Amino acid sequence: MTGYFCLGMAYGLLMEANGYGPLWSTLMSAIGFGGSMQYVAITLLVTAFDPLQAFLLAIMVNARHIFYGLSMLDKYKGLGKVRPFLIYVLSDETFSLVSTLEPPKGVARKDFYFWISLLDYSYWVGATALGGLLGKFITFDTTGLDFALTALFVVLFLEQWKKKENRPAGIIGIACAAASLAVFGAENLVISAMVLILAVLLGGRKRLCT
Repeated sequence: MTGYFCLGMAYGLLMEANGYGPLWSTLMSAIGFGGSMQYVAITLLVTAFDPLQAFLLAIMVNARHIFYGLSMLDKYKGLGKVRPFLIYVLSDETFSLVSTLEPPKGVARKDFYFWISLLDYSYWVGATALGGLLGKFITFDTTGLDFALTALFVVLFLEQWKKKENRPAGIIGIACAAASLAVFGAENLVISAMVLILAVLLGGRKRLCT
């Protein structure tokens, strides 16, 4: 809740500062529930629109959800009507929780995963609305406010790093990002790093399957 509160508030404030009121930011969070992509979309909304770049960026930034989804197939199997909702609201923070925690004794898997997912989703949408409303009354320099997202990803990374089986994936991510920065530069880092990470992970998965 704390993480989503800070991130959602920051997103709502940034949207308001760029001319998009609480209605737009709340709808964006509720319908286009994309977390990091929503931050990226602020720049896309206020600059000359390039449909191809926006399309590629959206795919690359959210491509990690492919691997999230694949790893959650067993956990979400047989959960009935709540399964589509769980798939829709699967986010970095929710994945970090449901992938590492097991339901307490006496608590059904469906209820455990559903309430974690619903609460995380509600925190994000509610905090976005609050940030958008407060942005109308609070005026300050928002430079660097979007770094809240980077800070949260660092925390999530460190949490996943505690498990030894997760470390190879973390090392792959760091190595691919460093290689992309060296070859393509900071301005072209995100898409090139995502493409390289996808290629490495898909290549590794294919090799394991064969």
